Amino acid sequence: MNLPNKLTILRILIVPFMIAALLIDFPHHFLVSGLLFGAASLTDFFDGKIARERNLITDFGKFADPLADKIMVISCLVCFVAMKLCDPILLIVVLFREFAVTSIRLVAASKGSVIAANIWGKVKTVSQIIAIVAIFVFQYFLELCKYGIIPLSKEITDNLSLYLGIGGMALLWISTIFTIISGYIYIKDNKNCIKDR
Repeated sequence: MNLPNKLTILRILIVPFMIAALLIDFPHHFLVSGLLFGAASLTDFFDGKIARERNLITDFGKFADPLADKIMVISCLVCFVAMKLCDPILLIVVLFREFAVTSIRLVAASKGSVIAANIWGKVKTVSQIIAIVAIFVFQYFLELCKYGIIPLSKEITDNLSLYLGIGGMALLWISTIFTIISGYIYIKDNKNCIKDR
Protein backbone atom coordinates (compact mmCIF):
# COMPACT_ATOMS: atom_id res chain seq x y z
CA MET A 1 0.00 0.00 0.00
CA ASN A 2 1.48 3.36 -1.02
CA LEU A 3 1.79 6.47 1.19
CA PRO A 4 -1.32 8.35 -0.07
CA ASN A 5 -3.50 5.30 0.59
CA LYS A 6 -1.98 4.90 4.07
CA LEU A 7 -2.89 8.53 4.79
CA THR A 8 -6.44 7.86 3.61
CA ILE A 9 -6.70 4.86 5.97
CA LEU A 10 -5.24 6.99 8.78
CA ARG A 11 -8.01 9.56 8.19
CA ILE A 12 -10.63 6.88 8.72
CA LEU A 13 -8.88 5.58 11.85
CA ILE A 14 -8.82 9.06 13.41
CA VAL A 15 -12.61 9.39 13.17
CA PRO A 16 -13.61 7.20 16.19
CA PHE A 17 -11.25 9.14 18.47
CA MET A 18 -12.62 12.42 17.13
CA ILE A 19 -16.20 11.27 17.81
CA ALA A 20 -15.33 10.16 21.35
CA ALA A 21 -13.63 13.48 22.10
CA LEU A 22 -16.61 15.38 20.70
CA LEU A 23 -19.37 13.50 22.52
CA ILE A 24 -17.67 12.94 25.89
CA ASP A 25 -18.00 16.15 27.91
CA PHE A 26 -14.60 16.82 29.47
CA PRO A 27 -12.64 20.10 29.74
CA HIS A 28 -11.42 21.32 26.33
CA HIS A 29 -13.13 18.46 24.48
CA PHE A 30 -14.01 20.76 21.57
CA LEU A 31 -10.31 21.64 21.25
CA VAL A 32 -9.24 17.97 21.27
CA SER A 33 -11.91 16.86 18.80
CA GLY A 34 -11.25 19.91 16.62
CA LEU A 35 -7.53 19.15 16.48
CA LEU A 36 -8.28 15.54 15.54
CA PHE A 37 -10.64 16.75 12.82
CA GLY A 38 -7.94 19.15 11.61
CA ALA A 39 -5.37 16.35 11.51
CA ALA A 40 -7.76 14.17 9.53
CA SER A 41 -8.43 17.04 7.12
CA LEU A 42 -4.69 17.52 6.58
CA THR A 43 -4.34 13.88 5.55
CA ASP A 44 -6.98 14.62 2.89
CA PHE A 45 -4.82 17.45 1.53
CA PHE A 46 -1.56 15.52 1.60
CA ASP A 47 -2.77 12.19 0.24
CA GLY A 48 -4.05 13.84 -2.94
CA LYS A 49 -1.00 16.09 -3.30
CA ILE A 50 1.46 13.22 -2.87
CA ALA A 51 -0.53 10.92 -5.18
CA ARG A 52 -0.48 13.51 -7.98
CA GLU A 53 3.14 14.60 -7.55
CA ARG A 54 4.54 11.05 -7.34
CA ASN A 55 2.10 9.50 -9.82
CA LEU A 56 0.72 7.18 -7.13
CA ILE A 57 -2.95 7.45 -8.12
CA THR A 58 -4.66 4.07 -7.74
CA ASP A 59 -8.19 2.71 -8.17
CA PHE A 60 -8.25 2.07 -4.41
CA GLY A 61 -7.36 5.71 -3.78
CA LYS A 62 -10.07 6.93 -6.14
CA PHE A 63 -12.63 5.01 -4.08
CA ALA A 64 -11.19 5.29 -0.59
CA ASP A 65 -10.30 9.01 -0.60
CA PRO A 66 -13.86 10.34 -1.14
CA LEU A 67 -15.19 7.58 1.14
CA ALA A 68 -12.86 8.72 3.94
CA ASP A 69 -14.05 12.32 3.41
CA LYS A 70 -17.66 11.20 3.74
CA ILE A 71 -16.96 9.20 6.92
CA MET A 72 -15.12 12.15 8.47
CA VAL A 73 -17.68 14.83 7.59
CA ILE A 74 -20.87 12.82 8.17
CA SER A 75 -19.58 11.59 11.54
CA CYS A 76 -19.15 15.21 12.63
CA LEU A 77 -22.56 16.23 11.33
CA VAL A 78 -24.29 13.35 13.13
CA CYS A 79 -22.58 14.39 16.37
CA PHE A 80 -23.55 18.02 15.76
CA VAL A 81 -27.19 17.00 15.28
CA ALA A 82 -27.06 15.09 18.57
CA MET A 83 -25.61 18.21 20.22
CA LYS A 84 -28.21 20.47 18.54
CA LEU A 85 -25.52 22.30 16.59
CA CYS A 86 -26.81 21.18 13.19
CA ASP A 87 -30.25 21.03 11.56
CA PRO A 88 -31.30 17.38 10.91
CA ILE A 89 -32.68 18.41 7.49
CA LEU A 90 -29.19 19.50 6.48
CA LEU A 91 -27.81 16.08 7.43
CA ILE A 92 -30.57 14.33 5.45
CA VAL A 93 -29.70 16.39 2.34
CA VAL A 94 -26.02 15.53 2.70
CA LEU A 95 -26.77 11.82 3.20
CA PHE A 96 -29.11 11.76 0.19
CA ARG A 97 -26.40 13.26 -2.01
CA GLU A 98 -23.72 10.90 -0.73
CA PHE A 99 -25.88 7.79 -1.16
CA ALA A 100 -26.80 8.85 -4.70
CA VAL A 101 -23.18 9.51 -5.72
CA THR A 102 -21.90 6.33 -4.06
CA SER A 103 -24.59 4.30 -5.84
CA ILE A 104 -23.45 5.65 -9.20
CA ARG A 105 -19.84 4.84 -8.33
CA LEU A 106 -20.80 1.26 -7.46
CA VAL A 107 -22.76 0.81 -10.68
CA ALA A 108 -19.83 2.22 -12.66
CA ALA A 109 -17.45 -0.12 -10.86
CA SER A 110 -19.63 -3.11 -11.73
CA LYS A 111 -19.17 -2.11 -15.37
CA GLY A 112 -15.40 -1.84 -15.00
CA SER A 113 -15.22 1.93 -14.67
CA VAL A 114 -13.77 3.94 -11.79
CA ILE A 115 -15.07 7.48 -11.35
CA ALA A 116 -12.80 9.90 -9.52
CA ALA A 117 -14.06 12.93 -7.59
CA ASN A 118 -14.52 16.08 -9.68
CA ILE A 119 -13.72 19.69 -8.78
CA TRP A 120 -17.23 20.29 -7.43
CA GLY A 121 -16.82 17.37 -5.07
CA LYS A 122 -13.63 18.98 -3.78
CA VAL A 123 -15.38 22.36 -3.38
CA LYS A 124 -18.15 20.63 -1.45
CA THR A 125 -15.68 18.89 0.86
CA VAL A 126 -13.61 22.04 1.47
CA SER A 127 -16.75 24.08 2.27
CA GLN A 128 -17.90 21.38 4.71
CA ILE A 129 -14.50 21.31 6.40
CA ILE A 130 -14.48 25.11 6.75
CA ALA A 131 -17.98 25.07 8.29
CA ILE A 132 -17.12 22.26 10.70
CA VAL A 133 -13.83 23.87 11.77
CA ALA A 134 -15.69 27.15 12.38
CA ILE A 135 -18.17 25.34 14.65
CA PHE A 136 -15.32 23.74 16.59
CA VAL A 137 -13.74 27.19 17.06
CA PHE A 138 -17.06 28.81 18.05
CA GLN A 139 -17.91 26.07 20.54
CA TYR A 140 -14.44 26.03 22.07
CA PHE A 141 -14.65 29.80 22.55
CA LEU A 142 -17.96 29.32 24.36
CA GLU A 143 -16.44 26.50 26.39
CA LEU A 144 -13.65 28.84 27.51
CA CYS A 145 -16.33 31.35 28.55
CA LYS A 146 -18.16 28.60 30.45
CA TYR A 147 -15.01 27.75 32.47
CA GLY A 148 -14.31 31.44 33.14
CA ILE A 149 -11.04 31.37 31.18
CA ILE A 150 -12.53 34.15 29.05
CA PRO A 151 -14.25 36.36 31.63
CA LEU A 152 -17.54 37.46 30.09
CA SER A 153 -20.89 38.02 31.76
CA LYS A 154 -23.60 35.38 31.38
CA GLU A 155 -25.70 37.79 29.31
CA ILE A 156 -22.88 38.41 26.84
CA THR A 157 -22.04 34.70 26.71
CA ASP A 158 -25.69 33.82 26.04
CA ASN A 159 -25.86 36.38 23.22
CA LEU A 160 -22.60 35.10 21.76
CA SER A 161 -23.89 31.54 21.94
CA LEU A 162 -26.96 32.57 19.93
CA TYR A 163 -25.01 34.50 17.28
CA LEU A 164 -22.24 31.92 16.95
CA GLY A 165 -24.87 29.19 16.65
CA ILE A 166 -26.55 31.09 13.82
CA GLY A 167 -23.18 31.70 12.17
CA GLY A 168 -22.21 28.05 12.35
CA MET A 169 -25.58 26.97 10.95
CA ALA A 170 -25.29 29.50 8.11
CA LEU A 171 -21.86 28.12 7.14
CA LEU A 172 -23.25 24.58 7.19
CA TRP A 173 -26.14 25.58 4.92
CA ILE A 174 -23.72 27.27 2.49
CA SER A 175 -21.73 24.03 2.35
CA THR A 176 -25.00 22.15 1.81
CA ILE A 177 -25.77 24.31 -1.23
CA PHE A 178 -22.39 23.23 -2.67
CA THR A 179 -23.32 19.65 -1.73
CA ILE A 180 -26.53 19.88 -3.79
CA ILE A 181 -24.75 21.53 -6.75
CA SER A 182 -21.93 18.96 -6.76
CA GLY A 183 -24.42 16.09 -6.51
CA TYR A 184 -26.46 17.41 -9.43
CA ILE A 185 -23.36 17.88 -11.61
CA TYR A 186 -22.00 14.46 -10.65
CA ILE A 187 -25.26 12.70 -11.56
CA LYS A 188 -25.61 14.69 -14.80
CA ASP A 189 -22.03 13.99 -15.90
CA ASN A 190 -22.25 10.27 -15.10
CA LYS A 191 -25.84 9.43 -16.04
CA ASN A 192 -24.57 7.07 -18.76
CA CYS A 193 -23.24 4.81 -16.00
CA ILE A 194 -26.75 4.03 -14.80
CA LYS A 195 -28.28 3.45 -18.21
CA ASP A 196 -28.88 -0.17 -19.21
CA ARG A 197 -26.73 -1.29 -22.07
